[in-house]
Amino acid sequence: MNEHALSDRLACVGEQIPDQARIADIGSDHAYLPVALMLQNKITYAVAGEVVQGPYDSASKQVRKNGLTEKIVVRLADGLDAVQPEDKIDTVVVAGMGGTLIRSILEEGSRKNRLAGVKRLILQPNVGERTLREWLVDHNFTIIHEVLLEENDKNYEIIVAETGKATYTPQQLFFGPFLLKEKNQVFYKKWQHELKQRQRVVKELEKAKEPPAEKMNELKEQIEWIKEVLA
Repeated sequence: MNEHALSDRLACVGEQIPDQARIADIGSDHAYLPVALMLQNKITYAVAGEVVQGPYDSASKQVRKNGLTEKIVVRLADGLDAVQPEDKIDTVVVAGMGGTLIRSILEEGSRKNRLAGVKRLILQPNVGERTLREWLVDHNFTIIHEVLLEENDKNYEIIVAETGKATYTPQQLFFGPFLLKEKNQVFYKKWQHELKQRQRVVKELEKAKEPPAEKMNELKEQIEWIKEVLA
């Protein structure tokens, strides 16, 4: 992968970014996304944030190589600490991490007022999507779009949210309100796999002398939800 040929996952993330946006890409992975979008003239300014020196150096090199140091700022910082008020960021991308980590980045950023002025969040968790949807609801973001795609035998969910209050059912938070409506082929494949996994875990837990009741009930409820949407 390079700045001219993004992976399907990153290309799909890029499609969710508004035209002429000012973006912060947190955990930027060689700054591939901001560099590609800048070369396409889709964005006007970007911050690429990295928390570790090695990836920071790689991102800086990529930006320099493409002659974009005036338009893309690479910062070594933890999460949304990479964003400064003078950046006037309106779109934040956090992709390629676990949902719990993305949630903690957003939580800390929100606490420090780093999301002030941000109109759109584009999140691509590798796991733990529901915890992110719950955070969005709790912090007055509404989900405006979702994508579920498969690449290299892995499923990726992209959640796009904008400021605004919304309420969702537990099932919508679990599956994703837009994904639940669309139910594409990848959706069915993913949840058939998840159903088998949960059924296997329940069988294992039932062998225990004292099965954890709360966990069992949660899994059984999810199994019923999955069966309903697959029916």
